[in-house]
Amino acid sequence: MKFLTLLVGCFMVYASNELPNFDKMWNYRNPAETEARFREILPEAEKSGNKDYYLQLLTQIARTQSLQSKFAKAHAILDTVEVKIGPDTPVAEVRYLLERGRTFNSSKKPDLALPLFLKAVDLGIATKQDGYVVDAYHMVAIAEPDIKKQLEWNLKALEFAEKSQDPGARSWLGSLYNNIGYTYIQLNDYKAALSVLQKQVEYYDRLLPQNRYEHQVARWFVARALRGLERNVEALEILRRLEAEFAADSAPDGYVFEEIAENLLVLNHTQEAKKYFGFAYDELTKSDGLIDGDEVRTKRVKELGGR
Repeated sequence: MKFLTLLVGCFMVYASNELPNFDKMWNYRNPAETEARFREILPEAEKSGNKDYYLQLLTQIARTQSLQSKFAKAHAILDTVEVKIGPDTPVAEVRYLLERGRTFNSSKKPDLALPLFLKAVDLGIATKQDGYVVDAYHMVAIAEPDIKKQLEWNLKALEFAEKSQDPGARSWLGSLYNNIGYTYIQLNDYKAALSVLQKQVEYYDRLLPQNRYEHQVARWFVARALRGLERNVEALEILRRLEAEFAADSAPDGYVFEEIAENLLVLNHTQEAKKYFGFAYDELTKSDGLIDGDEVRTKRVKELGGR
């Protein structure tokens, strides 16, 4: 699902004022474009004499490679960073650990990723890099195969972020509320999920209008938790508003359609539910014919939608 996890975080770059803040140049939906931007400023970074900045930039170029599934190239860049990091490059070292771990995890080697993320937690705490500590905690949760342990790690990340005065750490709150709420949904603890997800909505209330999409995602999750609590009418009220908002932007959302259909089905509005399951199937199978790679779910939505 495109909004199961919100990629939120504030990244710190210790560089001179003349050097660009490359973290603000990130477009996670287009890593190839981001890579091109980073490579444009790489010669300037290398000549700057700011070793930590230069190595941080290399870790982020590696991340663009990883997001394009070019794992060997990502590791090759990180090999270059590994031999140059040291006590004089504390930020680069934490970011190296994070990106090496992410590359392993994305290439389905979580057993190799976990120790790196745990080391990033320890080094980040020791060097007071709160934003990267939270990032590392949340990556431990992602790499951890046991769902209950995932929840424990995300709760540790949330506690750390809520106590921190670092804006970089606190910028993770919305993402963490989302991750924790979704995990509670997976565990069928809808009451706990609703409590956390309502905090996520309140968090993004304060960031409107800049974070409008994240606010919409948060409301979708609240509706999902309400369905789990059999509060289907309340869930539909939220979803109908979301449907109208996406329609106004000419960007219909298949997940909203699917969730509307599920609530209508429970309320025995079968014909309208069929219509929305059809809408959901049409939207969510555009890329590869499957909904989130799930054949069983795809077949169910297809049949209920009469497709």
